[in-house]
Amino acid sequence: MAFDVSMIQQVYAQLPAKVAAARSVVGKPLTLTEKILYAHLFETSATTPLGRGVDYVDFAPDRVAMQDATAQMALLQFMTAGRKKVAVPSTVHCDHLITAKVESSADLTFANDENKEVYDFLASISNKYGIGFWKPGAGIIHQIVLENYAFPGGMMIGTDSHTVNAGGLGMIAIGVGGADAVDVMAGLAWELKFPKLIGVKLTGKLNGWASAKDIILKVAGILTVKGGTGCIVEYFGDGAESLSCTGKGTICNMGAEIGATTSTFGYDESMERYLRATGRAEVADLANEVKEHLTGDAEVYANPEAYFDQVIEIDLNTLEPYINGPFTPDLATPISQMKEAAAANGWPTKVEAGLIGSCTNSSYEDISRAISLAKQVAAKNLKTKSEYLITPGSEMIRFTIERDGFIDIFHSIGGKVFANACGPCIGMWARVGAEKKEKNTIIHSFNRNFQARQDGNPNTYAFVGSPEIVTALAIAGDLTFNPLTDYLMNENGEQVMLDEPTGVELPTKGFDVEDAGYQAPAEDGSGVEIKVNPDSSRLQLLYSFAEWNGEDLTGLKLLIKAKGKCTTDHISMAGKWLRYRGHLDNISNNLLIGATNFFNEKQNSVKNQLTGEYDEVPNVQRAYKAAGIGSIVVGDENYGEGSSREHAAMEPRHLGVRVVLVKSFARIHETNLKKQGMFGITFADKADYDKILENDTIDVHVASIAPGKQVEITLHHADGSSDTILANHTYNAQQLEWTRAGRCNVSRRLTQM
Repeated sequence: MAFDVSMIQQVYAQLPAKVAAARSVVGKPLTLTEKILYAHLFETSATTPLGRGVDYVDFAPDRVAMQDATAQMALLQFMTAGRKKVAVPSTVHCDHLITAKVESSADLTFANDENKEVYDFLASISNKYGIGFWKPGAGIIHQIVLENYAFPGGMMIGTDSHTVNAGGLGMIAIGVGGADAVDVMAGLAWELKFPKLIGVKLTGKLNGWASAKDIILKVAGILTVKGGTGCIVEYFGDGAESLSCTGKGTICNMGAEIGATTSTFGYDESMERYLRATGRAEVADLANEVKEHLTGDAEVYANPEAYFDQVIEIDLNTLEPYINGPFTPDLATPISQMKEAAAANGWPTKVEAGLIGSCTNSSYEDISRAISLAKQVAAKNLKTKSEYLITPGSEMIRFTIERDGFIDIFHSIGGKVFANACGPCIGMWARVGAEKKEKNTIIHSFNRNFQARQDGNPNTYAFVGSPEIVTALAIAGDLTFNPLTDYLMNENGEQVMLDEPTGVELPTKGFDVEDAGYQAPAEDGSGVEIKVNPDSSRLQLLYSFAEWNGEDLTGLKLLIKAKGKCTTDHISMAGKWLRYRGHLDNISNNLLIGATNFFNEKQNSVKNQLTGEYDEVPNVQRAYKAAGIGSIVVGDENYGEGSSREHAAMEPRHLGVRVVLVKSFARIHETNLKKQGMFGITFADKADYDKILENDTIDVHVASIAPGKQVEITLHHADGSSDTILANHTYNAQQLEWTRAGRCNVSRRLTQM
């Protein structure tokens, strides 16, 4: 189904002139990224070249997408804007709150009952403000967006870090916090520092066991989890054109795991095929009319080093499958080296579970390639050695693969099909035995494998691979099994090899679905009443944070000095905590409970300087708040990596944390801290991290803070000595106004327009 065609027509009608203006201003050929960014400036066409990694720019995205866990807080904020309707097409997708436990039907029934209050709130507020609503079971936000809303050359933001999945259809699609989404839905500009550009040239063609997933697994190994920070990754070359549209989506999806602002591909025949297959022939026709503007200029791709800040080249002809992990998505190991790597690191090699699907790898192509391996279990008289779990990405995918007999084949090898939802990928997996915290290995085709993310067990070694590799290793039950070279022993005691996976890009009979799960909003929602029970444990109306008095922040207590990786999963866990995403005070009880305390190497155990005793992080912070004492959080590199969840910024703000001081930030989290009126600053000298002591009282001299000016910090140690250090920040004048006002208040900004 084609949505918002008139909006797409308008974007394309203006595109040639805007690209021409940008090319004139920049004075050289343009990358695809530059074309889309310059064509979406908020005020007008380009009049001056923009500095990569330097200039803050106001953009006008074409649309907004929100998933149910983040939509709650975003829409609670939007309610204060005073608008009758959203300013741009927007959607809500109910995919995060469904626990994978039994199987699809039972789990969905349970979720509808357990989350009724939240679903009713989201459905009614969507109905009131003109927002499209996708019901529980409809599918995962990013798969739904790719199937229905993404279009080449467009720009969208979404309240989920994997919004970047839409780059598979040639968009600039960026994950943001809820406050950013509120700005755009309210008709305000969306601010972003103009990104640097990384070009990835793909040559050759995938073959054998290699898949699109292996491209991004290799790129993650090259760039690491922070190598793409502040950058957009643009893929090009004959190898890019050889990939399917959904394969491109997989690559863009996991671009979030290298910290990239987003990733994208130029419009090509695979995208046209996908648009037509998903009922959007009209959009394909429109794109064909302006296709020269929906890819980078030829000069750029002929001489990429002159136009990108960094260029990576990958030969798909020689690419072998990768397995990344454990505990981080950038620890990349070619499958031919896994046996040695596992032995050297002491990784458990028995695969307890293999999981495929999620927003990253649930296309028809992915499933069909996995099915080609599943069929071999019976044909070669094998037995699946691991638990095997499948999560379809949308009802359209699920209905189509059921029609084509795939689900029966999965069941025949012991597979279990969960609901069309995020499920195990985000920790919504009621895994039997996880509470025992036993050391074990799983492998999945998801995007993230942070410690305890999938099942809550910190001793689960989670590895990431393609659906094909996951299926092969689930059949073998062995992490070190290499299907390219190794034999399996079948039930007759015979040695057999798995044949290379095969699949089809799009279903030969076309996609089909009876009820996609979409609910259109009312034409006039003025009569729709939104009710929030004041006694609810799930939903809570927002209040205004106190304004900063403009003075230095003195006498701050150290809440925690986090050691090592501290993602938004560590700062604000998902899993069982997702139920409180609409209730700021209740969800604040998970603040930093997953972070490792530098001083005792424990999680959720920090010193209360008022009592001298150790307690859980939220308890200590609430004690400081009750005593009227501010606090500071200190962190390591790439602090706030991972999800776009703004709760990781709202919770410390709500409980009285005033400053977050780290070695470096992940982009979205730094922005979220700014939006919530907090000071997010970085060590000018990273070695000063070691000067922070457990019993420190800290003064942060921000009374005279200004763009480009360093912040002085005084560390008062318990022995009476002190240290003075410096910190950097990236606040511009407008962002400092947000901080002075207590947060970025959309209703106030609207009245000032």
